[in-house]
Amino acid sequence: MMKERTRNIKTQRVFSRLQIGLVFGFLLIYFVVIAYPLIWMVISSFKDTATIFGDTWGLPQEWKIGNYATAWDLGISSYFLNSVLVTTLTCFITVLISAFAAYALSRFEFKGKMFFFLLISAGLMFSPQVSLVPLYQLTQDLGIYNTYWALILPYVAFQIPLTVLLFRAHFLGIDKELEESAFLDGCTSMGVLFRIILPLSTPIVLTATVLISFFAWNEFMFSLVFLDDDSLKTIPTGLLAFRGAVSTNWGVMLAGLTISALPIVILFLLTQKYFISGLAEGGVKG
Repeated sequence: MMKERTRNIKTQRVFSRLQIGLVFGFLLIYFVVIAYPLIWMVISSFKDTATIFGDTWGLPQEWKIGNYATAWDLGISSYFLNSVLVTTLTCFITVLISAFAAYALSRFEFKGKMFFFLLISAGLMFSPQVSLVPLYQLTQDLGIYNTYWALILPYVAFQIPLTVLLFRAHFLGIDKELEESAFLDGCTSMGVLFRIILPLSTPIVLTATVLISFFAWNEFMFSLVFLDDDSLKTIPTGLLAFRGAVSTNWGVMLAGLTISALPIVILFLLTQKYFISGLAEGGVKG
């Protein structure tokens, strides 16, 4: 009996180690598939065009750090600031509106509550590409065409449905006794939202901020159609100016791409702990 039990334990350990090895191998392969293009982009950004095509997979013989200075001077600086402005305002407005809407849907009873909830949820079904023509006409009618608002307002509109659902699901899990105690102390509904609900919702707020930032920072179509002035363009469309009709300095181009990707990568690395927990908390309750 003892020998058989010992044999079973050893067999279980072998299978356990085998499973761990398979999972580790899969994750390693997945990491290489995802990370290698980014690593290649960063390394190639220190090469000139001839070296990129002549020695695609090798390390640069001479590290051309000046590619980054050239990319910055050619316009990345203004495109970068435009993207920061548009993304920051989009995140702030979306989070603020979504917090108000989610708080109302999770804490108050009013006529048409379910209708408004379904109406907001229906926004997840609409694709930005489908609304391009009516949005173009709308920006012309409102007089915001070729301004930052031509990007910010559509970005906010398309991000609100998901953000409201995440906030509402999280707000439903917050103990109402905290709010009742605050009301007894003379706190208003606005005070409860900003002093209790939102401070307790830091993970979900950061999760929403990351998702909104990723969309706004990388969005290409609206930026291409709704903006004419080169001084207003964001990074995705601004990088088109780096590609010439006859020749392209690919080292400078890749340096610009690296600069454009860096803020989102840093933002995710700084908030990844809250991002994962925020997604989990925001998807528990309906």
